[in-house]
Amino acid sequence: MPIYEFECEQCERRFEELVAGGTDRAPCPRCGSPQTRRLLSSVSPPGRQPRGARVRDSESRRREREAARSERLAEGQKNRAAGGGGG
Repeated sequence: MPIYEFECEQCERRFEELVAGGTDRAPCPRCGSPQTRRLLSSVSPPGRQPRGARVRDSESRRREREAARSERLAEGQKNRAAGGGGG
């Protein structure tokens, strides 16, 4: 079953609903009105994931962790080369 976007004609709320294909109306989850209309939505190309802020944030955090790890490794190598390896 596809997910369609609807708009309530009574309270003007937009919402998505998982409904059978060809369904033109779904009750509004806010006000319960059956007076809704299905909207035309853009379609994502197959195999592409949305790149929302949360995804970008997690990628930034991962890059920061990797950079910090690289700095720690470089510092450890520098200490060992200087004879301060301790251990």
